[in-house]
Amino acid sequence: MIAEGSSRYHIDLRGTPCPVNFIRCRLAIEDLSPEDNLEVYLDQGEPEEMVVSGLENEGHQVKIIQKASNWVRLLVICGVR
Repeated sequence: MIAEGSSRYHIDLRGTPCPVNFIRCRLAIEDLSPEDNLEVYLDQGEPEEMVVSGLENEGHQVKIIQKASNWVRLLVICGVR
C-alpha cells in the first residue's frame, strides 16, 4: 500500500474518491511510528480538504509541499501537531 523512499513513505491517491482517500491515509499511518513522514499525493478540492482536516484532527501535522494544477503533495508528520 505504501512505498518506502529514501527517508519517507509515500502514497499516491490521485483519482481516489472521498472518503476512501482519507481511509487509505489512516491505514497507511497505522503502519508508521510517531514522527515518521508520509508523503501523500491527492487531487485538489474536496479530497485535499477532507484529508488535511481529518489527519490534523487525529493529531498529525500536515504541510502542503507542492501544488500542481489539479493535485497537491502533502507531508504528514505522524503523531505531531
